Amino acid sequence: MTVRRRRQQGGEPWYDEAAGRLVRPYTVSNGRTRPTAHFDLLTMVMATGRRPVSCQGPDYAQVLALCGGPVSVAEIAAHIRLPAVVTKVLLADLVDCGALTARAPAAVSAGPASRTDRALLEAVLNGLRKRL
Repeated sequence: MTVRRRRQQGGEPWYDEAAGRLVRPYTVSNGRTRPTAHFDLLTMVMATGRRPVSCQGPDYAQVLALCGGPVSVAEIAAHIRLPAVVTKVLLADLVDCGALTARAPAAVSAGPASRTDRALLEAVLNGLRKRL
């Protein structure tokens, strides 16, 4: 299998889509598969404006660039094209060094107000049946 190499305008080599990533995903996280903090895929993260001293590298910079406003862990993983567990490790590193803040998704209460109204669901179902 040959790897096609192209050069960017700056002269730095990069690999095309057929070749895939130059660095394997778990190399990005130094082989770690467990983040130091708990992140759900819906956890919202946002940059604090502090530049990390210990978290350097293109993957950290790419994550920080995506976190200008609140963004979910799932969105970040999709944008940087890394597995969610690797993304969570990167995010935990950035939270640990103060470059990001994280907010867990709001829990849904199990009280009577959160129960689904059966009549409403039946009305929606009937409406869908009429349209189809």
